[in-house]
Amino acid sequence: MSTPKTKQAAGITERWNGLGLWARIGVSAGALIILLGIGVLVARLLTGLDPVKDFMATYPGESELPAGAPVGIPAWLGWQHFLNMFFIFLIIRSGWAVRTTKRPAAHWIRNNKGLVKTKGNPTKISLDLWFHLTLDALWVLNGIVFIIVLFATGQWMRIVPTSWDVFPNAISAGLQYLSLDWPTDNGWVNYNGLQLLTYFITVFIAAPLAIATGLRMSGAWPKNAATLNKVYPIQAARALHFPVMIYFVAFIVVHVTLVLATGALRNLNHMYASSDAVNWWGFGIFAASLVVIAAAWFLAQPLFLRPVASLMGKVTK
Repeated sequence: MSTPKTKQAAGITERWNGLGLWARIGVSAGALIILLGIGVLVARLLTGLDPVKDFMATYPGESELPAGAPVGIPAWLGWQHFLNMFFIFLIIRSGWAVRTTKRPAAHWIRNNKGLVKTKGNPTKISLDLWFHLTLDALWVLNGIVFIIVLFATGQWMRIVPTSWDVFPNAISAGLQYLSLDWPTDNGWVNYNGLQLLTYFITVFIAAPLAIATGLRMSGAWPKNAATLNKVYPIQAARALHFPVMIYFVAFIVVHVTLVLATGALRNLNHMYASSDAVNWWGFGIFAASLVVIAAAWFLAQPLFLRPVASLMGKVTK
């Protein structure tokens, strides 16, 4: 039996679902801005209290790096950053298309010949899903190279916590960001605690979760492994995969906003020009990378994907 509260909640849900996509995005953005405004006021109030001032004096925002930690951002990391950004944007685009497209413009079937053969007929998937899985494979390959070089060069010390004081320093940095009194930015030498934890979560938790859940939902997963499928059901993968994508979107929005708001030229030089100077080189390379990504975004449609996909299988309408 439904209660008045249940009926009210159902009515709110119905009205929310009745709004268009952009209307819902607008309402959500407005609510987020209000919450951020409240957060700023609370943070400014807290940072004015003496105990909080003492806490922030003890934990200014960044932890001391281990001895021998590298200084600066090498060129290989800049290339890795670009490739990761390139793949992530297209993965989000293709993943959203897979999730929302009801009638795919084309389907793809793998050629059941060559070194790898399957019993029975190969699975037919949408062209959007083929593109998504292909991008996933390239992103994983790029990630493997990144992890290997990261640990081989010692750059891991910049994004892996090595002391417990990273947590109070992260809280301190968060209060500084939220109060709009930016923490001292010195990313060329050391990230603050909040940056360090965020990069660690993105590289070592969110990325593996995206891979593990995506693999579970792909055709490469063994369908007849009853015990394995019981331990790791596909429903669990589906429940996690979309929130992980939302995390990456949120990370990109916040990351780009802070890069531009805390010294754009210097920050862009760090990542794109491997330099700590303040000039326009990094910005120019960054702008060129956006043009490349925009071109790839435009070309990621059936008209241009069909010829490429047909090299690896059969494309049907």
